[in-house]
Amino acid sequence: MIHSLFLINNAGDLFLEKHWKSVVSRSVCDYFFEAREKAVEPDNVPPVIRTPHHYLINIYREKIFFVSVIQTEVPPLFVIEFLHRVAETFQDYFGECSETTIKDNMVIVYELLEEMLDNGFPLATESNILKELIRPPTILRSMVNTITGSSNVGDTLPTGQLSTIPWRRAGVKYTNNEAYFDVVEEIDAILDKSGTTVFAEIQGVIDACVKLSGMPDLTLSFMNPRLLDDVSFHPCVRYKRWESERVISFIPPDGNFQLMSYHISAQNLVAIPIYVKQNISFFETGPSGRLDITVGPKQTMGKTVECLVVTVHMPKVVLSASLNATQGTYNYDPVTKILVWDIGKLNPQKLPNLKGSLSLQSGAPKPEENPSLNIDLKIQQLAISGLKVNRLDMYGEKYKPFKGVKYVTKAGKFQVRT
Repeated sequence: MIHSLFLINNAGDLFLEKHWKSVVSRSVCDYFFEAREKAVEPDNVPPVIRTPHHYLINIYREKIFFVSVIQTEVPPLFVIEFLHRVAETFQDYFGECSETTIKDNMVIVYELLEEMLDNGFPLATESNILKELIRPPTILRSMVNTITGSSNVGDTLPTGQLSTIPWRRAGVKYTNNEAYFDVVEEIDAILDKSGTTVFAEIQGVIDACVKLSGMPDLTLSFMNPRLLDDVSFHPCVRYKRWESERVISFIPPDGNFQLMSYHISAQNLVAIPIYVKQNISFFETGPSGRLDITVGPKQTMGKTVECLVVTVHMPKVVLSASLNATQGTYNYDPVTKILVWDIGKLNPQKLPNLKGSLSLQSGAPKPEENPSLNIDLKIQQLAISGLKVNRLDMYGEKYKPFKGVKYVTKAGKFQVRT
């Protein structure tokens, strides 16, 4: 299935390669580099790239491209899901999935990749099993390994590998028993010049951090489960129970994991949290233009919009920008032609405004179309779809755990056309 894996950074440097079946030459990545050059943004690189002898299937996570090499036709989503699992395993082991941490822990990275794939096929991808096979790095363990020459590889086969519940190890004990859930939703939307929604959908995930002793059996129920029609669950979830009762029943893995992901595509269920009034114009006479952008809250259910950033990819003829921001700071890069307005927290009483003049290249023709605005934002304690957790019940154990749910809404690909 997967012959090789290459990790490539944003600058195009190939800093790690791993081969399972046979060594594939690095030159196969030239096809990927061609596709990367054609794509304006890293996210726009096609996930599947066909070459004369291979397929390159890739994902982009934490400013790193994970590029896998396939020689025969396989379901692309299967490979993409595995690549995401690799990135999440690195995140779980090292605290972050970045080029620096991967280079600092190169030995453990190769050990993990060796266990996660066997002859190119996924083998051990559950965090609990991997942590028993290869112990996570600590400063003390690194010092002991350096002195004694030992490694992080465990001596015994993980207990979960042979059990009917491979995602949970036996004999888990905690002093404080707790179960926390994060409902994280991303809005992908396109708004036209008048503010009308052209396209809108929500991608949501429920991340869990469960630290419970023994073998607890949990049941999670929602106030409005009918919102969820397109869902994907962790293998621990009993799907038949979901189909019949619309509750999530599961024996949880130990630690952090993604319980489920969901997709809401009905536009009438997607609330747009902000509105944008904008006017970007380039004059026929003289090398100049005007820019005027105002942002305000719309459907935020009384919550505050935070980390608000407006990014504009200007036409190549724009040399500089002389603007005035009533809130936050702006920066225009004359090389990349990107204007970034970092607003921060949105104040409903005093709406932030950015306006001023744009200097264009003299003698150059007026831009044929206006640039679009890309919006980034975050709203704490709000799931924009209206999804709410009703209750969490535990069976099989007698203690009372601490329980909590947190909601976060973010902007995914949120674009306003001008």
